[in-house]
Amino acid sequence: MRSPAEFDWVLALATEHNRCEITRITGIPRSTVSRWLNGRAPRFGVDRTRGGTCLRCGGMRHPFPQLVGFQYAYLLGLYLGDGCLLRHPRDVYRLHVFLDSAYPIIAAECEAAMSLVMPASRASCQRHPRYNMLGVVSYSKHWPHLFPQHGPGVKHKRKIELESWQERIVERHPGRLLRGLIHSDGCRVTNRIRHPKKIYEYPRYFFTNRSLDIQRIFCDTCDRLDIAWRQDGPWNVSVARRDAVATMDRHVGPKR
Repeated sequence: MRSPAEFDWVLALATEHNRCEITRITGIPRSTVSRWLNGRAPRFGVDRTRGGTCLRCGGMRHPFPQLVGFQYAYLLGLYLGDGCLLRHPRDVYRLHVFLDSAYPIIAAECEAAMSLVMPASRASCQRHPRYNMLGVVSYSKHWPHLFPQHGPGVKHKRKIELESWQERIVERHPGRLLRGLIHSDGCRVTNRIRHPKKIYEYPRYFFTNRSLDIQRIFCDTCDRLDIAWRQDGPWNVSVARRDAVATMDRHVGPKR
């Protein structure tokens, strides 16, 4: 039986090497490498009468073995802002993130994150036929296990909390979560203050969401990075101090 260390080694190599190269490097058969990267992960020391490949389905040692934390933190931010899960026949779910078509690079980054987080499913970007909107989608039975915040109704009318394993990922990659939240429900603007003799300009970030729980997640993540913020109305959070904006620029920057 293969060890957890070998499994983690294959996943790490998959970000830079193809499957044949991974086989040459590790000595693990290509069929095994392909099976792992296609989502059929081994169950290390768990009851084999239970099915599935994630914590909720099969008692895995961590929530989802294929999880790429760096990309998942970003995808979590996009989901909390403008994402949803739609149920299809046979318990298949579609992760759908709605994005402004004015920002094709964000859509491409979202599509890449989906592909890395769920490598067994192909992500695609679709343009809305009527509106200036792009939809990035991916189908899998396991999306609800990666986004336990899924539930009936709109997000701002129900409780939204991160689970402990999500908190651990956010602790390692707080800037990626902020990037996803701003790319979905935020902006970077230039404030202008007019005085009789001079016009002052300075950059500023806004995060806008009707869910107080999601606002709290944004603010708590800012606190992790020592980013000063303040409430600006019931739905807006503002980041305006120079050092705070500079930190946000390192992790987010202008939307494109």
